[in-house]
Amino acid sequence: MKEEIKKINRLLVRYFGIPFRAKKLPNPIDALIATILSQNTNDKNSYQAYRNLKKKYKSWEELSDASRKEIESVISVAGLGQQKSASIKSFLSTLKKKNGKLNLQYIKKMNDEEILIELTSIKGIGVKTASCVLLFSLDRNICPVDTHVHRTLNRIRLVRTKTPDKTFEQIKDHLPDGIAHQFHTNLIKLGREICKSAKPFCSVCPMLKVCEFESKSLESTRRISTDGFLLLDSI
Repeated sequence: MKEEIKKINRLLVRYFGIPFRAKKLPNPIDALIATILSQNTNDKNSYQAYRNLKKKYKSWEELSDASRKEIESVISVAGLGQQKSASIKSFLSTLKKKNGKLNLQYIKKMNDEEILIELTSIKGIGVKTASCVLLFSLDRNICPVDTHVHRTLNRIRLVRTKTPDKTFEQIKDHLPDGIAHQFHTNLIKLGREICKSAKPFCSVCPMLKVCEFESKSLESTRRISTDGFLLLDSI
């Protein structure tokens, strides 16, 4: 699988280039909260919700003392306010109760598996959110799997899995060193711009020759999304 990932990554980089990455990595708590806000919405709305929190509360400590209802109102632009506010509140409360303070710096001493176990033990924190902290905040060679990554890797037939979490488990120990960020970022670009869920633009896809998707569409029309993305590279 490692050699197949290398091949896919080379094709993606040749087409999309090396993705931008901020030199300063976000604090783990910042990254985790931003990832919660990004679920099932576009980057513009999730980023606005994140900025709303930063503007409303002087610190995550102050946010942790706010009611769930108030948090829900502040982040409403990101959608699923009830669910996301509950996850944020649960995360901050659990962290404070466990460590006496809101600080995740201690996880830097853990290995990847220990961090995944530590974070996903908190109610409302899933594998995707935990893996985003690993990649974007701790610079670990971990590729988070969202719906785009899951869909594209299954169509290419690198994996044959039913859920993003299953895809994550299958690829996480096979990533060549140092490629996780570009692999993750470019797969999302591929999924958003070309390998769309309902109507993929297969004729212009850099994966065309290696992809085993049975329902390839070879229409030449192509529409590129203009949405910005990867909030975690800009917070």
